[in-house]
Amino acid sequence: MRLWGLSLAYFLVLLDTTVLTIALPDLRATFGGTLAGQQWAVNAYTVAFAASLLTGGAVADRFGAARVFRVGVAVFGVLSLLGAAAPGLGALVALRALLGAAGALCLGGSLGLLAELFPAPAGRARATGLWAAITGTALAAGPLLGGLLVGLYGWRAVFLVNPPIALLSLLALRRVRSPRGTRRVDWAVQALACVFLGLLAEALTDSSALAGVLAALALAALVATERRSASPALPGGLLAATWPELAAGAVAGFAFSGALFVLTLLFQDGRHLAPLAAGLSFLPLTLPMAVNPVLTGRLVARYGARPPIMGGLALLAAGLAGVAVAPTAWPWLAVTGFGLSFCLPALMAGMIAAAPPGTAGTAGGVLNAVRQTGATLGVAVLAGLPHPLATAAALTAATCACYAATTRSRRIAVTTG
Repeated sequence: MRLWGLSLAYFLVLLDTTVLTIALPDLRATFGGTLAGQQWAVNAYTVAFAASLLTGGAVADRFGAARVFRVGVAVFGVLSLLGAAAPGLGALVALRALLGAAGALCLGGSLGLLAELFPAPAGRARATGLWAAITGTALAAGPLLGGLLVGLYGWRAVFLVNPPIALLSLLALRRVRSPRGTRRVDWAVQALACVFLGLLAEALTDSSALAGVLAALALAALVATERRSASPALPGGLLAATWPELAAGAVAGFAFSGALFVLTLLFQDGRHLAPLAAGLSFLPLTLPMAVNPVLTGRLVARYGARPPIMGGLALLAAGLAGVAVAPTAWPWLAVTGFGLSFCLPALMAGMIAAAPPGTAGTAGGVLNAVRQTGATLGVAVLAGLPHPLATAAALTAATCACYAATTRSRRIAVTTG
């Protein structure tokens, strides 16, 4: 029951990264605006979510995962109600940004509780597989559910699905308690991370040279502040030990979210499909995400995270390449779904397993921060390229090859050393 409660909360968080994409034409009909404005309706959430994930993990480790989880879920439900009543595009973008920050608290607390409730590595891997089976569907189910809701009731209905699910999640975890930690939170680092990601997204979305320069300055300030911090956002040794997984997560987020945005525009603006028909077009992508992560959890428990990560990246690259060139997209959307459902749970299980004691929330936050950063850049970049799906496929294939070579060398070095 507790695992279902954690999964429902993360389902909400990931659902909101994709569910609004299918509603963009209806949103444009209501508020007007440019393509860049529509991108910000999507990106405001992902930018704030990515920038706040380190904070969410650190706060969960400091103040107790259960307490932070409940606060995040409750705020998420309330903000969703306000989003449904947004009077204009500016207000909606602001509320989406606040939702992203609340989602980071949900995820940071969820990952901390996952490590606390399932301390054994094998049990944690299986639990992560089930957790991912429930939550992984949210990434691919967003367009399907969004299309159904928008087709029947309009874009505001997208936000009304969240509060009941948030309430169920809170009821499932109402008696769980977590100890407080001693690790401090460096708020200056977190603020600079938010500023950097926001400026970077603005630079890529609007081709703003000024925003690009300011983003570079913010990144320099972020690195300098992190190095001087008495309580750095990244625990010592975590980045050096897990950078291949972090790179794979960033590219997977870039390729999938960017491709999803492009395909949504293609289905609705290019092929003139209604929202429900466009959402149903993503069903082959959704189904593998719902069932395959359970198998992934078992594979990770038995063989480790490396084989599912490599296989998942290879399938993701093949699926995107197939969608780019094949006249019939649905078989390749299914391949893409299988790739993601192998890759993402294995990445999460590997990060949590490698985390030092008491930092599971932070480690999971780091992975999700880079993955959501990749997703934000994917939406901003791929929509403006001449061959977006082929580009995403090529980048994913190159990352798969790099990950295989890097982790093989790392494994040999550890064994022979």
